[in-house]
Amino acid sequence: MEWSNIQEGRRRSLGICSRCCSYETLKKKLPILGWLPRYTLQWLQVDVIAGLSVGLTVVPQALAYADVAGLPVQYGLYSSFVGCFVYCVLGTSKDVTLGPTAIISLLVSLYTYEDVSLAILLSFLSGCIQLAMGLLNFGFLLDFISYPVIKAFTSAAAVTIAFSQVKNLLGLKDIPRQFVLQVYKTFCKLPSTRLGDALLGLSCIVILVLLKWMKDTSPRMHRNIPRFYRLCNLIVWFITTARNAVIVIAAGLVAYSFQVLGSQPFILTGKTAEGLPHFQLPPFSETTANETRTFNEMVQKIGPGLFVVPMMALLESVAIARAFASQNNYRVNTNQELLAIGLTNFLGSFLSSYPITGSFGRTALNSQTGVCTPAGGLITGLVVLLSLGYLTPLFFYIPKAALAAVIICAVAPMFDLRICKTLWNVKRLDLVPFLLTFLVSFWEIQYGILAGILVSIVILCYPVARPQIKVFESESLVLQPTSGLYFPAMEFVRDTVHEKALAVSPQRSVTLDLSQVTMVDYTIVVGLRDLLHEFKSQGLCLTIRGLQPPLLQKLMAADLKAFHHLQGKTEDRLKDEDSTEPLLQGVIGPSK
Repeated sequence: MEWSNIQEGRRRSLGICSRCCSYETLKKKLPILGWLPRYTLQWLQVDVIAGLSVGLTVVPQALAYADVAGLPVQYGLYSSFVGCFVYCVLGTSKDVTLGPTAIISLLVSLYTYEDVSLAILLSFLSGCIQLAMGLLNFGFLLDFISYPVIKAFTSAAAVTIAFSQVKNLLGLKDIPRQFVLQVYKTFCKLPSTRLGDALLGLSCIVILVLLKWMKDTSPRMHRNIPRFYRLCNLIVWFITTARNAVIVIAAGLVAYSFQVLGSQPFILTGKTAEGLPHFQLPPFSETTANETRTFNEMVQKIGPGLFVVPMMALLESVAIARAFASQNNYRVNTNQELLAIGLTNFLGSFLSSYPITGSFGRTALNSQTGVCTPAGGLITGLVVLLSLGYLTPLFFYIPKAALAAVIICAVAPMFDLRICKTLWNVKRLDLVPFLLTFLVSFWEIQYGILAGILVSIVILCYPVARPQIKVFESESLVLQPTSGLYFPAMEFVRDTVHEKALAVSPQRSVTLDLSQVTMVDYTIVVGLRDLLHEFKSQGLCLTIRGLQPPLLQKLMAADLKAFHHLQGKTEDRLKDEDSTEPLLQGVIGPSK
């Protein structure tokens, strides 16, 4: 009876442990389960304020970014609310907000040629790729894109985006999309500048800069200050935080006033589709007036965008999440972030969204407002939905010059060449991928990124192909590699041995000290065998010493005859699993 009770207790314990493990696994896949049970009223108050602040920022930015993507402005709002709800459930950062951004909008414009159907299909395909990467735990691939490459691409994109808005700022028309031609045509058409658009756009930029300066320099509120001053401070905080919305509303009122008076000096956004987007399948084919495109033709039309857009979206979002996690002392799960952004793009494509990612500016605002959980995104999503439901008729009167001012002020902080000085002081070689990426990106974005990545990989692999080998002079010549040996290094090791021992007169025996080598591959093993045979044929000795037990086991596992006679000499040592001292091998080759 007693034994049966013990068995029953064990079964219950195992059941409890199993349920606990299952719940912990579920929490990793659904991070909302980690913070929702602890949610408090105080958190709700802060999250509501943060969500409203971000919502008032994302609405005007979404309208502007849709213009960067070459799409009707309502598609910016269609792309702004799905991520708010998905990330609340799947996201691991309390600060990140997903939505349209300047860089991804630029890439969408380049690869979809301002075609709505291609933009939505690109969102669907990007989501599928990102989901696959998250499910396969491929988040580590993002680590191979170096920081100099990211900064160079970001700075080049900032210049490209800002200059693309000069045409709207000055009221110019028929400006090409390619950057070099864009610069040339813009300067050629400066005499055609519309005075009204130019004055309004430049005024909006000045006011936005002043409001940002006020926000950055305004003093903190204290509890003991009079209520009137606290109220004034609150009003200033609201206006400076929602400055994009304030500028767009003010510019719209000015344009509406001119419309009532019967004259319109500004180019307006024009009629916008009203209401919420319909839930429907992404366009897997497209019928135009002249032709019908199949799915394969649409994919071929997008071309390199199938790689560039999802990868840059992941890179931007993960970099932002890591930065704010470090700043606010918490950790994020990279693969979970991939799943969150992938599902957002996948589901968003059913609601006419184009690809989105994490926004640095809105994430910074979210963090500065003191958001406690991703629940703030729910409020942001509701603000966007309300705008779509009730405010779209008013978008008609928004001047394009005002939206251009919003974009230029949003991307200006992204341009940062001060990193060049830091790279010069830390590692000058990193300037090569930085400058290459920055310059080539003005020609073609994908080539700039690809060139930077390839050069970074070459810089990363060079020490592997050319490892440091220390040379010591003693009774015999001692060569000591100071890192692991992999197949690209074999020729370099062989050339070094030849140069130091076999190409001199008289030829010398060599001791190869592998005490600092912990990893080798099959090419290295074969190369060592060939060196052994070569030294033996010359009547010289090649001594290998300092072999760690795992390394010796790899040599034995290669089943090469040159190493077989070593096994007996070290058999006793290999049985001692606790031994950590390097093995000192005897002479390999003919005895003296």
